[in-house]
Amino acid sequence: MDPRSAELSSLSTALEDLTRRITAHAEAANAEKDEDTARELFGVERALDNANRRLAKLARSLGRA
Repeated sequence: MDPRSAELSSLSTALEDLTRRITAHAEAANAEKDEDTARELFGVERALDNANRRLAKLARSLGRA
């Protein structure tokens, strides 16, 4: 495996963990009826999901090169 691909894969795993943590906070805020905080955190969650998809795609691409 290309070292860059391995590092990007590791970063992708870290992003997945961060996303899970953000989601937990968003869901807690939602349960507490803190709609503004929940909305912002769910927006961050979507952005992290998108970034992770792009990162994983790049890691796969480099792994084939």
